[in-house]
Amino acid sequence: MKCNRCGERAEIKLRQHNAAFCRTCFVPLLQKHVRRSIRKQKMFSLDEHILVAVSGGKDSLALWDILIELGYQTTGLHLSLGIGDYSDQSTELAVAFAEARNLPLLNISLREEGLAVDDATAFTNRPACSACGTLKRHYFDKLAIDRGFPVVATGHNLDDEAARLLGNVLHWQMDYLARQKPVLEPTHERFVRKVKPLYRTTEFESAAYCFFRKIDYILDECPNSAGATQLKHKEVMNQLEAASPGTKLSFVQDFLERARPMMQSEANRPPLTCEGCGMPSFTERCSRCRLVREVQTKRARYADRARSE
Repeated sequence: MKCNRCGERAEIKLRQHNAAFCRTCFVPLLQKHVRRSIRKQKMFSLDEHILVAVSGGKDSLALWDILIELGYQTTGLHLSLGIGDYSDQSTELAVAFAEARNLPLLNISLREEGLAVDDATAFTNRPACSACGTLKRHYFDKLAIDRGFPVVATGHNLDDEAARLLGNVLHWQMDYLARQKPVLEPTHERFVRKVKPLYRTTEFESAAYCFFRKIDYILDECPNSAGATQLKHKEVMNQLEAASPGTKLSFVQDFLERARPMMQSEANRPPLTCEGCGMPSFTERCSRCRLVREVQTKRARYADRARSE
């Protein structure tokens, strides 16, 4: 099997594109595709300073590396979620990546902030992924606003977007469908622009990029993700992709071009301001503040019960 660009021995085959490449051609090609996505969707300019959410996984580290190679101004943001050894390893890899390249990194411990993901799941009936998403969204906006970043870039890839789209369509979650796009513009003074430069890039491509660029990333899945609905939707999409390569890309791209524009009225619904923290919310108190209050209430209840015993 030969590289489609240079004719040398290919090291990676992309079935969705019916093409194969050597590493010398693949790395700049993926960088070029990401740059094209950024420009096509008008995500950000070279003059803007981008806050890159870095988990320690392959997608976020590949994204950060690509943005640096493309000449963008970046600062990394790592949230240590408080999920045991998994979070410790993720933090070590994010810090090592930044230090090796002399890149600025904001390293925030949610446990030190007063509420880790493990606390949220221990004291509530919420699924871990729900609590995790709530906390991350809150801190992405808050830290970006407080520190003057106009845009937050996340490593959501094509597999993530296709699985999320499938789940939202199965349940016709119109408000979520309206907000599912590569660029989410702020609708509140405490929101910042959120972008997904890898929305057309597969997990396989991110992993290959990290391998070719010698980027170490955490290999283990989050222990809280076992049995998550998102993974089941990914399995379904993987089966469809295996039977018909290119299904994921067509599914996401056709939705963005044909269906999502019809949902503009849902997407433009302005949020309120949370009474608790002052961040945007579609109810009187944002989901993060409701989560914090629930944890505090149940923690106090358990403490009272323990004292009485």
